Amino acid sequence: MPSALGDTLSHHLALSAQQTPDEAAFTFVDFSADRAGTSVELTWGQLDTRVRTVAAGLRRAGAVGERVALVAPQGLDYVVGFLGSVCAGAMAVPLFKPDLPGHGEKLAAVLADAAPALAISAPGQREAVADFCKGHGIASRLCVVSVDDLMQAAGTADTGAVTAREPQPEDCAYLQYTSGSTRMPSGVEITHANVCVNARQALDAYDMRSGRNCTVSWLPLYHDMGLVLMIAMPVVGRVPSVIMDPLDFVQQPARWLHLLTRYAGAVTAAPNFAYDYCVQRVPAEERTGLALGSVAAMINGSEPVNPGTLERFHEAFAPSGIRRTALRPSYGLAEATVFVAASPAGEEPTVTPFDRNLLAQGVARVAEPTEGGSITELVACGRPTNQEVAIVDTATGRRQEDGTVGEIWLRGPNIGRGYWGRPHDGESFGAVLEGGDPADPAQHWLRTGDLGMWHDKQLYVTGRIKDLVIVDGTNHYPHDIELTVQNAHPAIRRHHTAAFALSTDEGEKLVVVAEHSPAVTDPYTNLDEVTRAVRGAVSVTHGIAVHDFVYAPPGSVPRTTSGKVARSACRTRYLAGTWAATKHAALKGSGTA
Repeated sequence: MPSALGDTLSHHLALSAQQTPDEAAFTFVDFSADRAGTSVELTWGQLDTRVRTVAAGLRRAGAVGERVALVAPQGLDYVVGFLGSVCAGAMAVPLFKPDLPGHGEKLAAVLADAAPALAISAPGQREAVADFCKGHGIASRLCVVSVDDLMQAAGTADTGAVTAREPQPEDCAYLQYTSGSTRMPSGVEITHANVCVNARQALDAYDMRSGRNCTVSWLPLYHDMGLVLMIAMPVVGRVPSVIMDPLDFVQQPARWLHLLTRYAGAVTAAPNFAYDYCVQRVPAEERTGLALGSVAAMINGSEPVNPGTLERFHEAFAPSGIRRTALRPSYGLAEATVFVAASPAGEEPTVTPFDRNLLAQGVARVAEPTEGGSITELVACGRPTNQEVAIVDTATGRRQEDGTVGEIWLRGPNIGRGYWGRPHDGESFGAVLEGGDPADPAQHWLRTGDLGMWHDKQLYVTGRIKDLVIVDGTNHYPHDIELTVQNAHPAIRRHHTAAFALSTDEGEKLVVVAEHSPAVTDPYTNLDEVTRAVRGAVSVTHGIAVHDFVYAPPGSVPRTTSGKVARSACRTRYLAGTWAATKHAALKGSGTA
């Protein structure tokens, strides 16, 4: 329950430091200098002292009420800088280093939108951050500092003496910028109350308890799930947090699994592709030392979760002890802080086959196995915890019956208070159901832009409204087409395919961009073969012709900072002729193979 002093990250941190000052709070495992990983730890008492000192330095730098950007590498200083910012009464803006490949444009856009007064970076990267800002015309008033700089600025004076006031639950703690999968990112204003409530919702959903569980992850701390899982939930629930760098996971995914083996009762999370990545990149001989039986939860928060991935991961790591019930399909988004729903604790993931043709018409009917190619399997994302979920007809604002697809609307104390710089955005944060009163804030809902349905008391996510491919009046979910494409030929790289609609004089047409596997050294020798396979598979499975197929080099399909394929950005690149030099299929526009 919230304390009398206020439901803030600042209060929960102080409480943990008071009650268990010598217990481990945050551990960063660094693989850059030691292949086995070197652990650096902060206890709750040490963390609280560092955070309060940084907060004092920020106040003296004039950060109260201002935005403070975190433009730093993954590590304990990131945690301290973030918590120091929110405890100082500033609005933290969790971001990433300028050298993150392919995301310079987003970083520049976010910095321009947030207009921070200060940026916190690593001591050796301050100049690079300053140069990046200058090169992109970011306001010259931006001051780039490190955690060490702020601690020195605070000096040895009593940190409480420079405290104007303690943060309040209704204060904005941070701006969580969306991943930008369908548009340029927007900063969601997350209050202290929002994040503390959402942390408790997730702690309850995954049955996490102090003294029994910990969090272990490589997720970026600037991503909403990484931030809440690895910082907010540990602080609010007083559970230890074990952090590693995302690049260390990419280089050797077994490192993540070994940390899950080392820390009993671990709760972790990753997007769908990461689980397949482990299956592909962790050979059998490296699995022998894994003991995953004590893992409490492995959250899969993709939209939607791929049932084949769940099966492949369990089959590969069942000998290492992973339980099916530990695999927890979930749903969330930045506008709701992050967590919305999760599969029920103690139950295996629910995979349901639906009639694909009826689903395209918005009707969920369970299909029989004999129906073959007309089946779409969807994974249930479970039930919400202490928040409301409604499935709504966007045209009428009317709740939909169970088994009918509509837009997912949310209501609860975890919903952010709006987008930064857009205080009157009633379309997203102030939606009202049919017959509701727009003047009553208690009746306001969040429109997520996601499509979903209720079936057998569980939530299923079917896709995003803006991503729908509508050809000849029929809805097609792009992730469904992308799955068909990546399975059409072994030369196509898994999880690196984008399907989107293109407006032509003859109506909407389907375009598919698929990266070839890095192992393919001369992609044009099998281009015709791959193209025929893709066109044939899409035609047979979905009854739709591929207008254009682009066989793209590895790394060219744009992705969000959370690893999802950015279909809108891919469409923009296609229209801009990014792949014009790529050899397209000889049968371009011919329809079926």
